[in-house]
Amino acid sequence: MSKLYVGNLPSDCNESALRQLFQDHNLSCTTILVKRGGYAFVDCTDQSVADRAIDKLNGYTYLGSVLVVEPSVASGPKKRGAGSKVIVNNLPAQIRIEDIEALFSNCGQVQSVEKLSSRDPNLQTVLISYETQEQAQQAVNQLNGHEYEGSPLKVEMSTVENRRRGRSQRSGVAYSGVSGSGRQADFPLRILVQSEMVGAIIGRQGSTIRQITQMTRARVDVHRKDSLGAAEKAITIYGNPENCTNACKKIMEVTQQEAYGLSKGEISLRILAHNNLIGRIIGKGGTTIKKIMQDTDTKITVSSINDINNFNLERIITVKGSIDNMSKAESMISSKLRQSYENDLQAMAPQSLMFPGLHPMAMMSTAGMGYSSRGPGLYGTGPAPYPYQTSLPTQQGIPIGDTQETAFLYIPNTSVGAIIGSKGSHIRNIIRFSGASVKIAPIEQDKPVEQQNDRKVTIVGSPESQWKAQYLIFEKMREEGFVGGTEDVRLTIEILVPSTQVGRIIGKGGQNVRELQRVTGSIIKLSEQQSTSPSADEEATVQIIGPFFSVQSAQRRIRAMVLQSSGAPGAGVAGSRAGRGSSQEGGSRTRRDGSATSQQGGTASQHSAQQQSSTSPSNQQQSQNQ
Repeated sequence: MSKLYVGNLPSDCNESALRQLFQDHNLSCTTILVKRGGYAFVDCTDQSVADRAIDKLNGYTYLGSVLVVEPSVASGPKKRGAGSKVIVNNLPAQIRIEDIEALFSNCGQVQSVEKLSSRDPNLQTVLISYETQEQAQQAVNQLNGHEYEGSPLKVEMSTVENRRRGRSQRSGVAYSGVSGSGRQADFPLRILVQSEMVGAIIGRQGSTIRQITQMTRARVDVHRKDSLGAAEKAITIYGNPENCTNACKKIMEVTQQEAYGLSKGEISLRILAHNNLIGRIIGKGGTTIKKIMQDTDTKITVSSINDINNFNLERIITVKGSIDNMSKAESMISSKLRQSYENDLQAMAPQSLMFPGLHPMAMMSTAGMGYSSRGPGLYGTGPAPYPYQTSLPTQQGIPIGDTQETAFLYIPNTSVGAIIGSKGSHIRNIIRFSGASVKIAPIEQDKPVEQQNDRKVTIVGSPESQWKAQYLIFEKMREEGFVGGTEDVRLTIEILVPSTQVGRIIGKGGQNVRELQRVTGSIIKLSEQQSTSPSADEEATVQIIGPFFSVQSAQRRIRAMVLQSSGAPGAGVAGSRAGRGSSQEGGSRTRRDGSATSQQGGTASQHSAQQQSSTSPSNQQQSQNQ
């Protein structure tokens, strides 16, 4: 006797209905066991009947659901234990348990979701129990590597060992683009749909979207809970190009049918694309977009560049035509976007030498922020349209992706209101989009206000978070007109380094610091105050002055020098030490500047900094061009 597994059954399907289905196709069976969660096991009289059942019913549409019929693999006695549980790592901390359950219920009946310990406050690890081992394995197959809210999930079968340690080692954080599936390396397709269509796309108990996923082998995320009340919602589709196109076409078919029912008429396809890629879609004189329109018999328009801002780098490509033609146009547009994206990645790689330790995608269009929201409260946040690795390259084998760095940025006192925004709205956006901690120091009470020209902003975060937060502050200063004409915003940034490293940064006779200034186009100062015997716990302040790209290059190079000289055991000591003390802005730690061996270098640094101030504009321009 041969046993079959029948999956994706309608929720109201019972034994008699399933038996009738088999009889209608002249398939004889004995025992039928229908389980909760939309699947069943069927015993066929012999192997030939089982083969015919698979041939006839696998992919067959039954009461609106596409059936999955395959041989049932015996795996011994099934009990609800470790064999039916999965460990999920790399979940963003803000995701609610009910949202996690909704995502994983697409793979079967979720019995429970239990939070496990995690060392990273920005991520969470959960243990999900399914009804059967088959459902748990399906979750691993479908969701391992799946990007959810911008974070690639790590899904694996639960074992006693990994449950005991709670996977708190953050095994999914050092994501390198290969994790049992190539899906995460694919360029996602992002589209907008009317909010009133979302229900039809999801279907009853997720039946429609589950059917689309199974038929196209693409992963579809509907961001239905983002920005409640918005007119449109974003949908992100993951998979290889052909699967993404097929899934998009299925979604258009569903929305068109729903639109007819609501007397809405013909629908259009609205594709989200990063502003950096739009020029390649339009082409010189509009040649590329015109050719796509001619080849697909569609009308294509692109939203205005005026619609983008620092917190929204996406534009909308609207395609109108028949569903088949819109699907062809989407395929051509996505192919061009994907090719342009890959070209940009390759082009950015050499420039990463200017910014050691920073992933090249973090530099692409203000850190490749990848915002899916089109201003506050419209489309909400979602997976980055410009995805980049959450782990960083290493310096001399030293992993620095998780290093928390501290920087102190000084802004004019008159600009504080603009940086904070109405009721704190702007600084909250900076924190939200950068992932860094940003705190503006209050006015010093024991000092006259008129003498306080600058305010200190403490920024704590990873290298990418630092890049994003500092960029947004620089850009806000430019927008608010704190510089005249076309001049760049020039601000002062301070970072802390171990006092024992000051001599290395300055170099013999100030050689190293002069070279840093020449290459980066920034002014770099180290205090002339010296300590006769600096200890490993003491820190010195490095002051960097210049426009955004210049000070970024200087920060990254100086931190790379510190990391390389510290070695693996002490890697990141400056960044992590500063990070721990940042909330107290110095705290109880003794901080001294300089060392006895860098007296001459310190003087040279000051002297070269003064020379650089008169020649830095050209270098700054050179830095930006690089």
